[in-house]
Amino acid sequence: MSDLTPDELSRYARHLAIPEFGIEGQRKLKAARVLCIGAGGLGSPISMYLAAAGIGGLGLVDPDVVEITNLQRQILFGQKDLGRKKLEAARDRLADINPHVDIQIYPELFTAANAMGIAADYDIIIDGTDNFPTRYLSNDIAVWLRKPNVYGSILRFDGQVGVFAPHLGAPCYRCMCPQPPPPGMVPSCAEGGVLGVLPGLIGTMQALEAIKLITGIGQPLLGKLMHVDTLSMRFRTLTLRRDPACPVCGDEPSITEPIDYQGFCGITADAPPAVPTMTVHELKQLRESGDNHFLLDVREPHEQSISRIEGAVLIPLGELGQRTAELPRDKRILVHCKSGGRSARAVSLLREEGFEDVWNISGGIIAWAREIDPKMAEY
Repeated sequence: MSDLTPDELSRYARHLAIPEFGIEGQRKLKAARVLCIGAGGLGSPISMYLAAAGIGGLGLVDPDVVEITNLQRQILFGQKDLGRKKLEAARDRLADINPHVDIQIYPELFTAANAMGIAADYDIIIDGTDNFPTRYLSNDIAVWLRKPNVYGSILRFDGQVGVFAPHLGAPCYRCMCPQPPPPGMVPSCAEGGVLGVLPGLIGTMQALEAIKLITGIGQPLLGKLMHVDTLSMRFRTLTLRRDPACPVCGDEPSITEPIDYQGFCGITADAPPAVPTMTVHELKQLRESGDNHFLLDVREPHEQSISRIEGAVLIPLGELGQRTAELPRDKRILVHCKSGGRSARAVSLLREEGFEDVWNISGGIIAWAREIDPKMAEY
């Protein structure tokens, strides 16, 4: 058990004053190491509150850089951090919050190749991710290493928190979700949006669950899933049961080492499909030359309200199959979305419907904003 320095005794005075927590609880925190996968909306409050609380070791995994769209919810970062690697900025901020915390950063993707090596030295894994392949991977690693997995997810106004830990008698994430939804069925936060304060609420609850597990106080959400509807401020707690047939934590597991999680979640290497493509510079030249083409925008209406290319006709990808009659067959059709993925699928769909002269705009409206019209808003 780690001893507390005089500075730490002063810093954590309000913890030490809690009879159920006290100095023993603080010592347990200092002796513990927590791995947070993701330093975004959830990872920000998770890491900041664990650092402030006096966790001994904190590991962060995230390959991204700070973008302006992060600042609405990722409170680890500020305007001065734009363009920096997230984990470099996070390390500086967390060290300022509490210099006593040992912060280890992993500025890389959490993958089947490195996950076991990264997670092995930590006591608890916290899932602050926003994609299904990493979510299943973090679950499986936690099961095999016999470590609690503190789960959180957010979308728009709703969030969920739970603790998966088969070695403590609770189910794992696969017991709740044996199969991922089809690709595109559940929108990401980038596509569906998220209220900025929601990850603050859910991430703080995840940090709290980790503290409860470490110190032994209270009743962690083992075998429970708490759902939060912030519009009505309703909290519902659901009871989860372990699945004896679970392929990872069941009685006869069939998955005992990392798998192809991208493939498991239906994300194939050739998606988006290979289709005829042109750059935003080529699109600009066509528009300036007076070329008689049809510019199709397959984003959602709320995206077009943020930024649009003049003259583009909006038909969301999900409606395109039923609205092909609205498209001309005697003109070249140029298709764009946010970054090129949805538009590539749209081009593939239209070619299957018999449209021949159809092109995908590589990089989408983000590339247009960055390379052609810097005044255009990015999102």
